[in-house]
Amino acid sequence: QVQLVESGGGLVQPGGSLRLSCVASRIIFSIYTMGWYRQGAGNQRELVATIRSGGSTNLVDSVKGRFTISRDNAKNTVYLQMNNLKPEDTAVYYCNAALGGLNYWGKGTLVTVSS
Repeated sequence: QVQLVESGGGLVQPGGSLRLSCVASRIIFSIYTMGWYRQGAGNQRELVATIRSGGSTNLVDSVKGRFTISRDNAKNTVYLQMNNLKPEDTAVYYCNAALGGLNYWGKGTLVTVSS
């Protein structure tokens, strides 16, 4: 059974940083497009960033210049470095692995940005 396990969430003050990690198991990690999504209270789940198997990345405009997505295929891990966090970044962050018609999700990690 495929597993995606996120970690690294928590409470941080505005302007602070967090690094999220997602470890995948039981998939050929290196060929998957990996992504981070988030869902704030009362909102739909939205895309934050993706990284393709070749390393190319895509980030939504609201996080460009603040967030970075990266991957370590040797560790089956994808990261989301989040800097200069804002209260509007508060959400549950979900890891996603996609390949063709296959789509897997983690259970999420909560990020709260508040003073």
